[in-house]
Amino acid sequence: MGVSKIVNRFVTAERALRTAAPDELLDAVRRVLAEEYAAESVELFLADYGLTVLQPVSELPYTTEPVSLHNSTVGRAFGAQEAFVESAPGGAARVHLPVTVRGDRLGVLSVALPDGDVVPGVLAELADIAEVLGHEVVVAERDTDVYLQARRKDRLTLAAEMQWQLLPGRSCARREFELGAQLEPAYAIYGDNFDWSATADHLMLYVTNGMGEGIEASLLTNLAINALRNARRAGIALADQAALADQAVYAHYQGRCYLSVLMFDFELATGRAKVVDAGSPQLLRLRDGVVERVTFEAQLPLGMFEETDYTTQQFQVEPGDRLVFVSDGVYAVASPKGEAYGDAALARAVMSTRLLPAAEVPRAILRELTGHRGQPAPDDDALVVCLDWRGR
Repeated sequence: MGVSKIVNRFVTAERALRTAAPDELLDAVRRVLAEEYAAESVELFLADYGLTVLQPVSELPYTTEPVSLHNSTVGRAFGAQEAFVESAPGGAARVHLPVTVRGDRLGVLSVALPDGDVVPGVLAELADIAEVLGHEVVVAERDTDVYLQARRKDRLTLAAEMQWQLLPGRSCARREFELGAQLEPAYAIYGDNFDWSATADHLMLYVTNGMGEGIEASLLTNLAINALRNARRAGIALADQAALADQAVYAHYQGRCYLSVLMFDFELATGRAKVVDAGSPQLLRLRDGVVERVTFEAQLPLGMFEETDYTTQQFQVEPGDRLVFVSDGVYAVASPKGEAYGDAALARAVMSTRLLPAAEVPRAILRELTGHRGQPAPDDDALVVCLDWRGR
């Protein structure tokens, strides 16, 4: 009977979420949690673009205060990716549950329950419901702006709006690997970008460093990324993907604008990778406690000249490797005294974040970069991507 009750409650919650209107997911989960679990209140918090606060989903104009991602109980659940229970007045309890979809950290669902003794079974049920809610939020974003609006604590520039819409997500997890990435300035990014796609046998990863500023930089990156995706989805090999994207960019800009990209095609079964290095993004590898910069044969950026030929190089990753990719807005950024961040500082940052999960590493490295820069707002785009390789 206990198992039947658990299944029935979960099915009821899942059905309520799947049949709710895209903009009414929070109302639906509130109703079902009140009816099935006697929840006194339910709140959904979504991580903002800068990964500094968790924004509550509420009605426009938003008047509810955001919650710090770094020093709050809600932020603790987000960072640890584990349910966290805190006591509330009157013997009640508030349960904070990470809302995550295949490793992509969206936010936290907070549920206030009248019974302070939250048993493990109930906690597991609520965690499953939070996961279903996450999936439904991702699907709902095709049809409503409610959740995209809730994620922003400031207004995005038009260029930043275009860049964030172009991204696959900010993190991803499978049994073979974990990925995390972050862009700065989050609300005014314009040229840097990343893209990834996984199949049963391969992971393709692109790290791009666009030239220019504002809308022009964003348009260039959009053209290049969509050209790469078009070629990838046609089943074309990595070097030919680069060549076709190069032709697309050159045909439009005639060499006036071009784009740097570092491209990888990993075999999930073996860790062997094919690489095209067409520009400025750099790679550092952490293996067995040692950080080293990995270099490849440099080739021309996409769109610099007409009909450039590209060739792939071979690269091997081993289980336990951490790869950190950075744009020139990271390694070339200058301190107030004019000192570049450079390889040594980057290596220290990679070492100091070695115990963090891949999804947390980019944000932590960018925080250290802010200290070196001496000012909160960067002059150039800064991109960090972290790949933890587990292998099979």
